[in-house]
Amino acid sequence: MEALATPELWAALLTLTALEIVLGIDNIIFISIIVSKLPKEQQARARTLGLAGALFTRVGLLFSLAWMASLIHPLFTVMEFPVSGRDLVLFFGGLFLLWKATTEIHESLEGGDDESSIDVPRRKVPTFLSAIVQIMILDIVFSLDSVITAVGMTNNLPIMVAAITIAIITMMFFAGPLSRFVDAHPTVKVLALAFLIMVGGALVAESLHFHIPKGYLYFAMAFSVGVEMVNLKMRKSIDRRRPRHTEAPQSGENP
Repeated sequence: MEALATPELWAALLTLTALEIVLGIDNIIFISIIVSKLPKEQQARARTLGLAGALFTRVGLLFSLAWMASLIHPLFTVMEFPVSGRDLVLFFGGLFLLWKATTEIHESLEGGDDESSIDVPRRKVPTFLSAIVQIMILDIVFSLDSVITAVGMTNNLPIMVAAITIAIITMMFFAGPLSRFVDAHPTVKVLALAFLIMVGGALVAESLHFHIPKGYLYFAMAFSVGVEMVNLKMRKSIDRRRPRHTEAPQSGENP
């Protein structure tokens, strides 16, 4: 109880929780896009299971800090380039993310001009199990980033577990509204897929020891979202004015 009254402890908990939520944004985007192809009655359950899997994965990694530390050590060398377990996970995870996002954009473009076909491509509908498997694969990749951040922030294991748990529960509340928003706006879905391509490229670069500051990625995402919000507002304004222009000539017709 005395530890709970320590200001440094609460500061570490709040800071780490905020960072975990920010680091989980790309995870929520990926989950939203995957479950959007499932039947409506299965989407909420898939989101919950996907985020619950992320929680168990991250907490499990925290309790295996010795194994996490071993991931940094080189496993083998390719042309004098040391390759660690972390590099392999980031490399193949980044490639998977690039492939998945590119495939989703390709399917959206093949849907034609009909926005409903852009939202839900009808040719390839994943099963509930395959959606969960895809979510779990990316959870492992995203968990590495999250857990490494937690370990770098504090060495207090209960604080790390509490911060990750609070962050995942918070994301569970926002995953549903975000998924519905992405489904209702096809251009936002394409923007989200572009974010995943950027994240996938950053993961591959990180595996090759080219460090890209996360601040650059988050700034690019925030700027793009701001521009898209302006575009959405402009389209709504145009749609509100359009009926007036189309109806005005009819009302002014000569008898």
